[in-house]
Amino acid sequence: MFTEPFRIVRRMGLVPAAVLGLLVSPVVAAPTASAPQQKTASSAKKAKTPKKAGAPKKGAAKPSAAAKRKGAKAGEAPKPVEITPSESVSRVLGWVSAEHDNGSLPYIVIDKQAAMLFLFKANGEVVGQTPVLIGVGVGDDSTPGVGTKKNLSEIGPAERTTPAGRFVAKFGRAFGHTRVLWVDYANSVALHAVITTNKKEHRVARLLSPTPDDNRISFGCINVGTSFYTKHVSPLFRKAGGVVYILPDTKPLDDVFPRVRLLPYLSGDRSE
Repeated sequence: MFTEPFRIVRRMGLVPAAVLGLLVSPVVAAPTASAPQQKTASSAKKAKTPKKAGAPKKGAAKPSAAAKRKGAKAGEAPKPVEITPSESVSRVLGWVSAEHDNGSLPYIVIDKQAAMLFLFKANGEVVGQTPVLIGVGVGDDSTPGVGTKKNLSEIGPAERTTPAGRFVAKFGRAFGHTRVLWVDYANSVALHAVITTNKKEHRVARLLSPTPDDNRISFGCINVGTSFYTKHVSPLFRKAGGVVYILPDTKPLDDVFPRVRLLPYLSGDRSE
């Protein structure tokens, strides 16, 4: 299932085992066995002297439809989606690992076509993957001057793009004193928790949908589930920032990341 660039890097031992693990299955925490055993033992003990007064109310274990809608409105994190990284993602990961392009910083790889984000620690260890919302416009460059427009209504649909490329991202303040991860500050492109102020946009529902076809909705910023953002992205990037690699929509990958084409030669140099 691995692409040729990754086979090369894997033979040379350059890609951390954790990165290869991402290409096999998503990162999902395994449940512990101790809690269910204790619950079973406790239930068996209570079965000897059942009490009608202690019986659970009918239907109490199932959340109501209203509760589900309330959770969705709160910006709950989408469930893990099993996805195999594309060939383009595999090539970028191989290059980053071979050249240690991220230095000592954590990094993110965003596949715009699949609307997926892959998060790594500085040493290449996989943290997780999650769906993203991106700019409604298809394209790989920000319109000149788009970052200086104060009113969002001034930004046309074609200008609402998420640019492709390599960005050094850092936390900073946005409008309303909210802290966000600035990916491209000059063009007002940030990564932040999903915004739910405009209910007509159904942003959380778009994150939860099984297809990337409806994940283009923002003005160019990158939205992720609130839980993933607060538990994983924020702790990793809060102190010193990190590197964000955004894959292109229409441009050739080698044009956006020129050194990716040198991956076979980089691997050969390391093996000598």
